[in-house]
Amino acid sequence: MRASRRVFLGAALALPVAAYAQGRYPDRPIKIIVPFPPGGGVDLTARLLMEPLSKELGQSIVVENKGGAGGIIGVEAMSHAPPDGYTLALCGAGTISAGPHLRKKMPYDPMALANITRLVRMPFILAVRNDLPAKTLPEFLELAKRQELRWASGGIGTSQHLAGELFTQMTGLKMIHVPYRGTGPALNDLAAGIVDAYFGDPATLGLIRSGKVRAMAVTSPERWPVLPETPAIDEAVKGYQAENWYGIAAPPGTPPAIVDRLAGAIAKVLAEPEVKKKYDDNGLTPAILSPADYLAFLKRDSATWAEVVRRGNIKIDE
Repeated sequence: MRASRRVFLGAALALPVAAYAQGRYPDRPIKIIVPFPPGGGVDLTARLLMEPLSKELGQSIVVENKGGAGGIIGVEAMSHAPPDGYTLALCGAGTISAGPHLRKKMPYDPMALANITRLVRMPFILAVRNDLPAKTLPEFLELAKRQELRWASGGIGTSQHLAGELFTQMTGLKMIHVPYRGTGPALNDLAAGIVDAYFGDPATLGLIRSGKVRAMAVTSPERWPVLPETPAIDEAVKGYQAENWYGIAAPPGTPPAIVDRLAGAIAKVLAEPEVKKKYDDNGLTPAILSPADYLAFLKRDSATWAEVVRRGNIKIDE
């Protein structure tokens, strides 16, 4: 009896200690892994978050770039970290919702991660070379019916590729996909007129604003405030929608209290007008979801890309 009583008392005394430790999270710096090299939308999303989130949580935030395998290597590294809320990673369709349908095997279970929240969303931009005869979206569709246009993406299996694949599947157009190794080379060849069109991320805005390429349409279901004169593809191809997004996750088994703490802090930060403006100015629209709503979104997104991948017979070489 005495031994049992000592075990019981020890457990009872441990509960307040554990609760206190969890209640004062965080008490040391937090690392956010960006699973791509510096530069680009994913990196920018994390770096815009660093300072305001640090102030909100009262701890410094460190960003570590760990690229490779389309983001898989960085997210895998995060997934093996202790589930204590001190190692996070930015994620997207390629590493969470579309990746499992493109690869024979994933080194982690995307749905088993502690998926905290979606951070931002943004459309892809259907941009075209300056001397393309088509000046409007309907003219582009007509031109693509008469001749095979060459469209570029940042690589096979990228979200850009999937957005373009969905477009060709819904329109029935026989366009030729030209995959590149990243956004930079694709944009260079578009500006040089080597390819006719490109499904790109907000990095395309620089060439559009400098007049080197033209914005033909955006892939969001409605017009994008950043390019208000540019139509949504849905205006000519009803039901078309393909938005890019970035979210943030923690390792499997991270306590719900820590997930909720992070989700609440991030939601508060991205609602601040000055922070929101910085994201908006870079073509990144804050689009926070609660952990439960984010998980539901991931399941819907996964179903969408599973069908696109199946119909297009898209596979990533491993």
